[in-house]
Amino acid sequence: MNLTQMEIVVRCTEIDVNGHVNNAKYLEYYEWGREDWFEQQGLDYHTLKGLGAVTVVARAEVDYHQAAHQNDRLVITTWLDGVGRTSLRMRQRLTGPFGALVGEALFIIVTVSPETGKPVLVPEPLRALAAPGT
Repeated sequence: MNLTQMEIVVRCTEIDVNGHVNNAKYLEYYEWGREDWFEQQGLDYHTLKGLGAVTVVARAEVDYHQAAHQNDRLVITTWLDGVGRTSLRMRQRLTGPFGALVGEALFIIVTVSPETGKPVLVPEPLRALAAPGT
């Protein structure tokens, strides 16, 4: 499993009127984690585009477990959970102080042609990162 971890610090602009991280910000955190995952695998945006594919989120499932607050240090853990013909499953976990589970997410990501926007086969270098049988 090609698991990556990225640490962030919650900033004041990410807090809502209730004094905790606004729910929409979690999607942004998860996006940062996925971009970091792709970069650490050597498959940044330009590399994937050169392989004839870019990625788009087709589905997001997010479970919120615990509030995060200003100045909390959060760790975004990201891994590839499976690959299909033109899509992949990525899972992510967000942990806070003392390893507390803040949230979990599943993203279905489709590989599309940068020219047409139509689905294309997952490029082989990305497919190769999946565990056998996924």
